[in-house]
Amino acid sequence: MPLINLVIVLIVVGVLLWLVNTYIPMDRKIKNILNIVVVIVVVIWLLQVFGVLGSMDTIQIGR
Repeated sequence: MPLINLVIVLIVVGVLLWLVNTYIPMDRKIKNILNIVVVIVVVIWLLQVFGVLGSMDTIQIGR
């Protein structure tokens, strides 16, 4: 993935998270949980993009 695409995706995710935090009325605890989940997903995605984390296609949930 080209570096410019990576930067654009991170900016879009950041702006969307900022918009949700600013303009959607929610309880503070729910916003904190949402922020934590988004950050964890983005970090895992970045680790996959840079090849630090192996392919997660082989992970199976359930049977």
